[in-house]
Amino acid sequence: MTPRRALLATPLALFAAPARAQAWPSRPIRLVVPFAPGGTTDVMARLLAERLGPRLGQPVVVENRAGAGATIGAAAVAQAQPDGHTLLMSNSTSHGVSPALYPQIPYDPMRDFTHVALVATSPSILVVTRAHPAQNLRDFLDRARAAGELDFAVAGIGTSSHLAGVRLGLALGVRVNAIPYRGAGPALTDTIAGNVPAMLDSLPSAGPHVRAGALRGMAVTSATRAGLFPDLPTLTEAGVEVVSAAWFGLSGPAGLPPAIVQRLAAETRATLADPATVARFEELLGAPPPESTPEAYTRFVQSELAAFAPIVRAAGITP
Repeated sequence: MTPRRALLATPLALFAAPARAQAWPSRPIRLVVPFAPGGTTDVMARLLAERLGPRLGQPVVVENRAGAGATIGAAAVAQAQPDGHTLLMSNSTSHGVSPALYPQIPYDPMRDFTHVALVATSPSILVVTRAHPAQNLRDFLDRARAAGELDFAVAGIGTSSHLAGVRLGLALGVRVNAIPYRGAGPALTDTIAGNVPAMLDSLPSAGPHVRAGALRGMAVTSATRAGLFPDLPTLTEAGVEVVSAAWFGLSGPAGLPPAIVQRLAAETRATLADPATVARFEELLGAPPPESTPEAYTRFVQSELAAFAPIVRAAGITP
């Protein structure tokens, strides 16, 4: 190369190098929640976004895209550019139940995503309206058996609380009338108003309404009593063998660059380990955040897919 050509090439190289190694993130990050505002997925996403953004140096903006058992929002992320600027609050509906429920789901829950970290798990809480005649769990179950049916609101078809309600109905031998909404927020609003007699929902979204007296808690779906509500029995204590929990994690489109995955995972771990975040989790869930890696969360999603499929088939749930 002649000296003149070398001089001409040098500025081009200086411009090209930063373009190739452009820092991530270079603009605000969109975190898609596949449910309406107000539910647990939304609550956990906003908690994470608020604390993760400053660590990444860019705002993390929550976008609610509800519908079709969380598949609309999940599909939007699966089809997004894998540049780390579009992420999903993946969950037990979008990546557990719905793939077994919908025959033509518009994404593959493993092949079309890069799974980054498990963020939270939560049992469901069975709540009733203030005017409901049942005063405790056994009274509620006896009334359901006598009526031969169970009416309850759910955040959507195929949610973990929906499956818990279906399993409860099967255990009681009664017809299940699950009334689906586009998220826990609208379902809670109708239940509090008395338009629906009962609801199964995760602790972070339903729990505050129980503490405020807007709803009455009947039971939790965990294997043991929840630390936040020690006076509420588990369903198993009443002889109903139903144990269920929802989970929420962080995922992106397939093909996310490994460097972005590792940084996002590291900053998520640091965010969840922060004392202020731990305290908030204790307040919402009664437990600290889980520890997770991309590899561990990927294995977890795969195992949940395998676990939910036979439950959906056995319950005969259809969209």
